Amino acid sequence: MTVRVRLAPSPTGTLHLGTARTALFNWLFAKKEGGTFLLRIEDTDIERSKEEYIKNIFDGLKWLGINWDESPTIQSERVNEHKKIIRTLLDKGFAYRCYVSEAELDEMREAQKRNGLAPKYDNRHRNLTPEQESEFIKVGREPVIRFKISDQKLISWNDLIRGEMNWSGKDLGGDMVIARRAPANSIGDPLYNLVVVADDSAMKISHVIRGEDHLANTAKQILLYEALGLSIPVFAHTPLILNSEGKKLSKRDGVTSISEFKKMGYTSEAMANYMTLLGWSAPEGINERFKISEISEIFSFKKVNKASAKFDWDKLNWLNSQVIHEMPAETLLENLNPMFKENGWHLPSKEWGINLISLIGPSMVLINDGVDQAKPFFEEPALSDDGRKQLKVKEAAEILNFILEKLGNSDASKFSKDEALDLINQATKNCEVKKGLVMKSLRAALFGTLNGPDLIQSWVLLSRFSKDRARISRFI
Repeated sequence: MTVRVRLAPSPTGTLHLGTARTALFNWLFAKKEGGTFLLRIEDTDIERSKEEYIKNIFDGLKWLGINWDESPTIQSERVNEHKKIIRTLLDKGFAYRCYVSEAELDEMREAQKRNGLAPKYDNRHRNLTPEQESEFIKVGREPVIRFKISDQKLISWNDLIRGEMNWSGKDLGGDMVIARRAPANSIGDPLYNLVVVADDSAMKISHVIRGEDHLANTAKQILLYEALGLSIPVFAHTPLILNSEGKKLSKRDGVTSISEFKKMGYTSEAMANYMTLLGWSAPEGINERFKISEISEIFSFKKVNKASAKFDWDKLNWLNSQVIHEMPAETLLENLNPMFKENGWHLPSKEWGINLISLIGPSMVLINDGVDQAKPFFEEPALSDDGRKQLKVKEAAEILNFILEKLGNSDASKFSKDEALDLINQATKNCEVKKGLVMKSLRAALFGTLNGPDLIQSWVLLSRFSKDRARISRFI
């Protein structure tokens, strides 16, 4: 079998984490099998679909390293084909026009609720006579089109993740609406289950890989495939992604959009790595830190879990930190420099920037951390409580005054690590204090706090701007 898989997002919002994970599993499977990964934009919800969301989806997939093999299919461009298929179902007796009003449907549901029954259409218009239809048309009722589902029908398929699956027709909510209301002699807007079957068949999709929340849809769609005499694809239903409370991940949990993760400072490599692990277990002997191009060679649905996957911020952060720590300083600088410029910060030289990144990179978890950690090198920092307390120590002013005098009018651009260490040793001896007191006082003057990266390297970087002298002079 030639493998052809697809991602079919609706452009009614940005690329969601769950949709991106689905894309990733489809892409990995296609690469493993030497198949084709396709993209279909399901934009038939005209009111909510937007071009900006289509662009967001495309950009998000490309950022993650997921590329499609053929031009995207645009679902709205195939509406006439969808309506032809609906007419075929009507002509063959697999579908019918249903004139039940919304008020009657509400009344039916309320009665079912009172009797403790699950909401289900009772198929009351399945066998209308021509005369009954004429009466409904005369009073101006516009019908939906429903596909017949027998309560006695058993729908079965072998799921690549969940094994043998069985659904009873009586559990599918009654005859399925496949087209919205429209005048009796026309066909309204085709609906999801119908158009998915039509488009997957037209695109020759061999495997449908999607979330487990589509299980009921799969049962309904198999009935449509059978009625239309179409080849039924192989199905695989991936586990849902849950939050820390075990509930389905949603916008209420904060960040769920791929573009938001990118904006926060997560790398594409870490995101793709982490999403692969949301429901898939790496085989024994395979490190959980990998690139998706590498893992595609061993990806298998046998290692995809049936149980839902819990989103773990700590694990994502760890993976992201590993990617950053392995990144060459020059590459990390390329990521950060545009952010520096947005803040009005300009590097005195590329070499200076690489040295700065080499200094702060090992403590970064997110790309954006580099902005916060670089800020004291570009802007005068405020005094923290511990910095203020340190500068009030009686020897602090004497220490800083000595260092400032020794710096004098020397060339700041040539100030070196060895000179910095020598100055600290001289201040320790001259002021008759412990070396730790000198370093704490100097750090508080330069950075406003007692915490931060290596003091000597930081001091040398600050000296290139001569900012070290200006900061020290504030406190003497």
